[in-house]
Amino acid sequence: MLDLTAFYDLLGRLLPFEFLQVRFMQQALIGLLLIAPMTAAMGVQVINFRMAFFADAISHSAFAGVALGLIFAVSPQWTMPLFGLMVGLTIMAMQRRSALSTDTVIGVVFAGVMAFGLAIVSRNANVARDLQRFLYGDILTIDDSGILWLAALFAAVMAFQVWGYNRLLYVGMNPVVAQAHGVRVARYQFAFAGLVALVVMLSIWAVGVLLVTALLIVPAAAARNLARSAGAMFWWAILVSSTSAVAGLLISAQDWARTATGPTVVLCGFVWFLFSQAVAMTRRGMTR
Repeated sequence: MLDLTAFYDLLGRLLPFEFLQVRFMQQALIGLLLIAPMTAAMGVQVINFRMAFFADAISHSAFAGVALGLIFAVSPQWTMPLFGLMVGLTIMAMQRRSALSTDTVIGVVFAGVMAFGLAIVSRNANVARDLQRFLYGDILTIDDSGILWLAALFAAVMAFQVWGYNRLLYVGMNPVVAQAHGVRVARYQFAFAGLVALVVMLSIWAVGVLLVTALLIVPAAAARNLARSAGAMFWWAILVSSTSAVAGLLISAQDWARTATGPTVVLCGFVWFLFSQAVAMTRRGMTR
């Protein structure tokens, strides 16, 4: 595996904060700086596609993915993202071929996946205990292997955004019209669903199943309040998410705080959202 020691040493010199001289804090910072832009970028499309419930369903499928890995003695680092990817693509396939509404399809798959995961967990008390760390998440436990996984996914997500951002906006507004203008709607929808699934699953390391959807929704919602164009919304979302990640890690490391990193990151994003809401209300008041 690639040795990142030299990179960590450079990071410690460039950011001479006391808490960043410890290896696991350096790993946590790098992990968050990879996760934050990915979740923000995909979150913009999640809001445009009105698929917040989709991300929630994917995150809760982590229970089944982790449980299968623990039961069959396969690393959850493999089973969790693969199972989440399968669930995401299944939802998209069913949505495209069903007369039911999107929320209904997602709700049915969500119920099935959750029941499947809980049924597996209920058979083995040791598995239930091991699942606790995935329920709440802990970015401080990420290792070099996890960072390399995140770096590879980061490259894939950003390449996808450069290649298809405008087309995805078009599909989100009206897939029928987008199809008529030559956009391969199915290809973009399945690629989007697969990447969201992988981003959600790998982000569970940071904040856990309970809060992972917030990493997608909160920065994108704040960006929508602050931005005046679709392109600006993308960059605002990355700014909000990245600064929230750094601030959350910094605050959680302080003796006066001593809070879990994941919830602190989400709270910093929520403060951003409150600020953006105030800005949006002020703008509306000025235009009246």
